Amino acid sequence: MKIELIDVAETIKTTKALIETEASLSLDLKEALDQLLYVTKLMFDRLTLDSSNSSIPPSSDPNRKKDIKENDENESDSNTPGGQLGHPGKTLDFFENPDHVIEIPIDDALLQDGHVYKSCGYMRRQVVDIKIQRVITEYRAEILEDQNGNQIVADFPDKVKRQVQYGDSVKAQAIYLSQFQLIPYERVADYFRDQAQIPLSTGSIYNFNEQMYHVLQRFEDWVKRHLLTAFLAHVDETSININGKKHWLHVICTDKVTFLFPHETRGLEANHAMGVLPFFDGMLCHDHWKAYFQFGSGHVLCNAHHLRELERAKDQDQQYWADTLQTFLIELNTQVKDNGGALDQEQNDAVRIEYRALLIEGEVECPPPDEDKEERKGKRGPVKRSKARNLLERLINYEDEVLGFMTDERIPYTNNQGERDLRMSKVQQKISGCFRSMQGAYNFARIRSYISTCIKNGVSATDALNLAIQGDLPAFMEEPLG
Repeated sequence: MKIELIDVAETIKTTKALIETEASLSLDLKEALDQLLYVTKLMFDRLTLDSSNSSIPPSSDPNRKKDIKENDENESDSNTPGGQLGHPGKTLDFFENPDHVIEIPIDDALLQDGHVYKSCGYMRRQVVDIKIQRVITEYRAEILEDQNGNQIVADFPDKVKRQVQYGDSVKAQAIYLSQFQLIPYERVADYFRDQAQIPLSTGSIYNFNEQMYHVLQRFEDWVKRHLLTAFLAHVDETSININGKKHWLHVICTDKVTFLFPHETRGLEANHAMGVLPFFDGMLCHDHWKAYFQFGSGHVLCNAHHLRELERAKDQDQQYWADTLQTFLIELNTQVKDNGGALDQEQNDAVRIEYRALLIEGEVECPPPDEDKEERKGKRGPVKRSKARNLLERLINYEDEVLGFMTDERIPYTNNQGERDLRMSKVQQKISGCFRSMQGAYNFARIRSYISTCIKNGVSATDALNLAIQGDLPAFMEEPLG
């Protein structure tokens, strides 16, 4: 990469060579210059990190530009707005039971004298619209009084406890807007006031969410039981801001269920607090976070992370082996897909031979640091390794975990499922900045877990919340998931 037309990597390399050949420099000055070059390299490496070679999201890439497709003549693609050629079109279909029908008779001026007309039916057009309105239901409990002045009052329904209160639909809609659409509480309150003339405070919206949190305790118990029976679960974590302090949002999920959980810590303490991993006996798919190796019967490492780290090693450390291994992993994924999800034993053996050969090339190009004790007098602990070397050793030591996806179609190539289930927490943080309290984070995590699980099983967020606010759960939670 160049900065102001200067090739930084090449300049650092040339400067190091000059320092080594300059005999007049004192040892202290050489060491100081080496430190300065090292700091320059660190700053340069950090400057060149983006979503392609690190875990930085694409939205945070500096100077991000949308890719421009090119056609066979190497000219910019001139696609017009809207659906492109080959894209299946969609349009509104007729609704068979319209709410209102307006008959349009023939204007008498169109009828000709002396002609006899008969009805031949009608042509239809429909206008699909929406009407948002407040609905007030008043309950009037009858009062009877006997001859002695004793009164009997009819019982109100169990859910009608106050003189004036919000109904279930208001609560479900407020929760939908704040927890699914991630609209800040103040704007949700504005929506109800402007659209339906319902005065709703931010405190009430918070209370609705906390009420839903308690209602969904049954769901959380169910999802934990289901996760314990899974063959493989995805695990991941991401930082969240709670009242100005860094916390962590953890996820354990499959393609059928999602369980999110906030905690003050990132590691083992949080994993135990979630109450799933200590009892989990299946395989775990993750990004090599050490805490996860304490749990499960086997492990699968995310190759999307490997590809990004290989990209960094190629770009920043000029490691040729990283380029070839990156291509190898991408092509292997395609081969596995083309083969129906898994390779046979002969193919498996051939892949492992090629994989190890590429890593041997990496050993030559990126050798371990010199651990000569004479050179390290007074220094303790392991010798510091470069990021490229650490990646190489991980790929060597965890071969089965890296290549597991080619042996069983149930084992994924990446941990994208876990990352997807965490992604909306980042959107929430961008919109609202932080959670005001730990309970607010608990509310968000449990409600989002429930909505995500329902959507994975074909139940919309709206239907899911309407069921829950009435104390019910979707039917699929009564049956074993496939």
